[in-house]
Amino acid sequence: MNVDRETRIAKAEGLLGVHFDDTGLLIEALTHPSYASENEDVVGYDRLEFLGDSVMGFIVADHLFRERADLPEGMLTRLKIGAVAGEVLAVVAEGLGLGPLIRMGKGAARSGSHNRSSVLENCLEALIGAVYIDQGLDTARSLVMRLLSEYLNDTPVPPSDPKSALQELVQIDGGMPPSYRIVSTTGPPHDRIFVAEAIVHGRPLGTGTGPSKKEAEKAAASDALNALNTDEATSPDE
Repeated sequence: MNVDRETRIAKAEGLLGVHFDDTGLLIEALTHPSYASENEDVVGYDRLEFLGDSVMGFIVADHLFRERADLPEGMLTRLKIGAVAGEVLAVVAEGLGLGPLIRMGKGAARSGSHNRSSVLENCLEALIGAVYIDQGLDTARSLVMRLLSEYLNDTPVPPSDPKSALQELVQIDGGMPPSYRIVSTTGPPHDRIFVAEAIVHGRPLGTGTGPSKKEAEKAAASDALNALNTDEATSPDE
């Protein structure tokens, strides 16, 4: 979508229902890393995505804690994971119509990355981060609740989310939750390949690759689950 800056801002603000004081933050949240790599003095949405992911997680966790006093920690965790799962955020972003407003590099635009689920998910998280910085927590909370309210009522964890399954498995006996680290990144900005490791009990247990950090972490979680299941199946009976 070849639109000028003011039109892009107006359309994005209309979709979000939020007026920005610093429209530069809004533009940054709509800028894919591939566009930033092709244009000097342009910042992509990566840092805002990082912030928005945490802000969204906090808002959802806070809502569930307050509204679902009947549920134990494990079920609250499942509901939270289900509500902020990547596939959910991608569907929400697509429903808003964010794809055409994302500034993409030429190669990424030609490959149709505007509509890639990982891009839509990341952009939505970046926008939440931008709203939080520009308008504060209350406005960010209102936006998140408006976008995700239908996913907050007894939404099961999507079966395609191996990270939640791994967390539940390793915490059965009170262990620390798994963590993840990106060990390498290759490829051009519009076609990145990330390699992640799943760390369980302080040691790497699974490795995975994907077109985004989140997809790589999911693949690593799946690999770790396979390793744990194999160990369990081959361990001698006590």
